[in-house]
Amino acid sequence: MPSVNYQTMTIIERLFLLRTIAIAIQLFTVLIVYFVMSLQIALMPLVVVIIVESVFHAVSILVFRKRSAGNLAIVFQLVADVIFLTVLLSLSGGATNAFVSLLLLPIVIAAVSLPARYLLFISLSAVASYSVLLLTMPEHTMHHMDMSNHFIGMWANFLLSVLVVTFVVGAMARVITNRERAIALQREDQLKSEQLLALGVASAQVTHQVATPLANIQLLYEELAEDYPEHEAVIAMAQPLSQCTSQLGYFRSLATSIRENKKARLSINELIEQLVDQMHFHFPEQQLDIIQSEPIDATIESDAMLLPALLNLVQNAIRANQENKQSKITLTVCVTENSLILKLRDFGLGIEASMNQAQRAVLGEQMVNSKSGLGMAVFLSNSTFHRLGGKLQLKNHSEQGCIALVNLPLLACKEQSEP
Repeated sequence: MPSVNYQTMTIIERLFLLRTIAIAIQLFTVLIVYFVMSLQIALMPLVVVIIVESVFHAVSILVFRKRSAGNLAIVFQLVADVIFLTVLLSLSGGATNAFVSLLLLPIVIAAVSLPARYLLFISLSAVASYSVLLLTMPEHTMHHMDMSNHFIGMWANFLLSVLVVTFVVGAMARVITNRERAIALQREDQLKSEQLLALGVASAQVTHQVATPLANIQLLYEELAEDYPEHEAVIAMAQPLSQCTSQLGYFRSLATSIRENKKARLSINELIEQLVDQMHFHFPEQQLDIIQSEPIDATIESDAMLLPALLNLVQNAIRANQENKQSKITLTVCVTENSLILKLRDFGLGIEASMNQAQRAVLGEQMVNSKSGLGMAVFLSNSTFHRLGGKLQLKNHSEQGCIALVNLPLLACKEQSEP
């Protein structure tokens, strides 16, 4: 028989488990009171109510077996519990019943499971039920041995308990929920930082290992260039070696900037110019169309990784174009009141259809296995944008290709005016 893990159960599953136990206790208590204690209670009406409650419980389990339960569904279930409990109490002494305080249980469940407005509704329902039980008590019961003040005091005590549970327990539950959410977010950020650190260490090791062989090849090339300056192979080696050397130097300066955490203001026009220059230098066969409705005079906060992060997205777009034999990329630049929005669109086949919905949802947030790799470039780019206060979204275009939507915060006007 499989074991039940209470920690992994959903709210509705916990509610059903508690109600199952409650129905069993209700039936057991009624039978004990009537047959063992020989007290005169309305046995058949009570049993009928418990049977109706059991049928409602079974139907609820069937309904929510394969569907998730929202807040309104949980509120409906708790209100039903209040109603069933009120009917059972009304048939067994009403407000004089020793178990009348059980009306607090739905409030406690709502306090740890529902938002404040739903908790308030359940609390008012329980108070209204207790009030109805008190007001519908027979007159002879109220005046017998002058017990009216005692019952009113019990009602006031119940109201005080409801207030305590609603405001104190509810507030504590929200604090715990917010704390757990913050811890979960911090854990995710820590995991991303560890992944980025591992990638950085691996990149530094590869760079260090490549530097010496590259220097040796450079020396050999210089000797060959002196002896055979017109040879086709020597001429063909010039540009690749120059690119490797410049990229290695750029990576070293990049690593220094990252280590020193250098940040600077960068105008949007300068950013676009740098991106266009890098695009023409590395990918001259591709066409980059800039769509900009009006001149933009604003600045953003930048660091050494911003341009490489954008180039990663450009490179992914170019790879998608090449797979679909296209050679055009569009970059739409616009600003809102406090954000820079860059829309980079390719004309490829779009985000891979092989990815499921969960993988697409975390693309950029985590490294995702796909036919084209692990999504490492998108992950690194998104980490850079996130560090600068921005974000990245990826989605398929309605007609063709994919859109990479980058949102970066603008510097405040007074910050821009400072020297």
